[in-house]
Amino acid sequence: MMAGDGRWQAPIFALARKASETFSGSSSHVLAKVAEPTSFVNEWSVPALRDPMSMERTNLLNMAKLSIKGLIESALSFGRTLDSDYPPLQQFFVVMEHCLKHGLKVKKSFLGYNKSLWGPLEMVEKLCPEAGEIAASVRDLPGLKTPLGRARAWLRLALMQKRLADYLRLLITRKDLLSDFYDISAVMVEEEGAVIVGLLVGLNVIDANLCVKGEDLDTQVGVIDFSMYLKNDIDDYRSGERNGQVAAILDQKNYVEELNRQLNSSVHGLQGRVDNLEKSNSKLIEELAIAKNNIIKLQEENHQLRNENTIILIKAQQQLEVTQVDVDVELDTYKQSRQGLDEMYNEARRQLREECQLRQDVENELVVQVSMKQEMDLAMKLLEKDIHEKQDTLIGLRHQLDEVKAINVEMYTKMQTSDDGMKQKNDMITRLEEKTNQITATMKQLEQRLQEAERDRWTAEDGARKFKHDFANKADSLQKQIAQREKQMLQLETDLKIEKEWRQTLQNDLERERDIVAQLSAEAQQINGLKKEFHRLQDENSQLKGICEEQEQALEELGCKLSESKLKIEDIKEANKALQGGQVWLKDKDATHCKLCEKEFSISRRKHHCRNCGEIFCNACSDNELPLPASPKPVRVCDTCHALLLQRCSSNAT
Repeated sequence: MMAGDGRWQAPIFALARKASETFSGSSSHVLAKVAEPTSFVNEWSVPALRDPMSMERTNLLNMAKLSIKGLIESALSFGRTLDSDYPPLQQFFVVMEHCLKHGLKVKKSFLGYNKSLWGPLEMVEKLCPEAGEIAASVRDLPGLKTPLGRARAWLRLALMQKRLADYLRLLITRKDLLSDFYDISAVMVEEEGAVIVGLLVGLNVIDANLCVKGEDLDTQVGVIDFSMYLKNDIDDYRSGERNGQVAAILDQKNYVEELNRQLNSSVHGLQGRVDNLEKSNSKLIEELAIAKNNIIKLQEENHQLRNENTIILIKAQQQLEVTQVDVDVELDTYKQSRQGLDEMYNEARRQLREECQLRQDVENELVVQVSMKQEMDLAMKLLEKDIHEKQDTLIGLRHQLDEVKAINVEMYTKMQTSDDGMKQKNDMITRLEEKTNQITATMKQLEQRLQEAERDRWTAEDGARKFKHDFANKADSLQKQIAQREKQMLQLETDLKIEKEWRQTLQNDLERERDIVAQLSAEAQQINGLKKEFHRLQDENSQLKGICEEQEQALEELGCKLSESKLKIEDIKEANKALQGGQVWLKDKDATHCKLCEKEFSISRRKHHCRNCGEIFCNACSDNELPLPASPKPVRVCDTCHALLLQRCSSNAT
């Protein structure tokens, strides 16, 4: 479907226009309506009238609109998390790959000339530090050998993070960086790139779970399937309903985002008020100190005035006694001076009353500050409660470690029992070897006796032949002797047969003993294998102990960091709780059964708080997450609050 230089041809442009018209039901959304039968003929003449690069940008923009809209509608009707085998998702990645390849400059390397998507996508890491995690994950994947495969893996990971639109928006804003990788008429450089990035924002409502590690991304062929965008008559009836659902979901998303922004602004306002109160408190404390200093100064001045008053009275009495003539004049002067002193004294008393009133106001402000301190102490108690919960989890992990240690002790006892059994079998093997040695000794003795009997027989046969040859006349006596010899020979033969049978039985016993020895040796080999397995389990146990200790240290560090972060955000949580209407947070010790299913809590069935109503439920009755006004991120809520909040959101959306 693609030409040698990677450019789209005019027949494909016409097919894209027709697919977009059948998909959206209206020609005004994507392209002008194609009604005349000579549309294909006119499309063949477009390259002669328009710029080929602009036509390619228009085609790619239309296909991006089709793929994104089709992916959103199919995903919402699908109703669950998308995987790598979902056809609309695969077509979306193919279209995005073509959009990113458009106008890409050819780079010269040692192996020749090539076009690489990985170059501009790798630059996102420098523009946004959060994208460094995706780039590092793509580089660490073992199955990717080409830059194209890394670029495809980067697109899938960015979509799973719901940050694809943000990353590409940062990339297209830097025209100076894009000029190193793209031509001036490429899609990512022109206005069509900004439109495509704006369309990608709608993909944030989709949840995808893509397995990038096991997928062969290097050898995939990126071909667009236009049959997916040609709908039938049944889809025409459902398109309006799907568009309404998409609009409702987007409205709910906008409402939640606006609510989160309002809450953030209220939190910032509360923080500003707290800072202002702290500043005013410090100012009042300073003013109180200044007022105390003024009161001390006024008291000292009053004391000095009183001393001066006594001195003046003494002098006046002395002058009255000395000069009775000038008493009237001195009395007038005394009265005038006394009147001025009284006025000064009254003025000092008035200032003292004002300072006392100011001191009373400052004490009232101190009472308010003490009440705020009590509220902070209550927040500290709640934080200590959360820390106790973390300590309970640490205790549970220690119990699991004790269970692992008990399993190791049991394996050690089994190894000891196996060692004892092996010792017993070794003793039995030694006894059997001694018995076999005895049997071989008896067999040697029997063979010696058999050899002696055969030698006697040979001597008897030689004697008989000599008697027959030398003493023919003594046949009767020799026959008697021969008969006796034959009887002796028959007896020896019977003895020989008995010895042979005994030897056969001994051989059978020896073979059975050898079989037993072989079985015991096999069991000894199995015991050695069990020893090796036990040593391997001991090594694994030591490794697990080390991992457990590292996890305990990590949990302790996490607890310290959590306590620090809790202290910092506790004021904000209190303000958010006040905004929610003051919900009651049920204590752990007050709940022994789940409020919804009424099952008793245990080690396996743990307690969980609903972040909306504050009640305690089990994991099965509170396995839901929704964003609340107090938290922009999804938090745990119970089934009842989940249904209530969803109904409230739907009613607000309508």
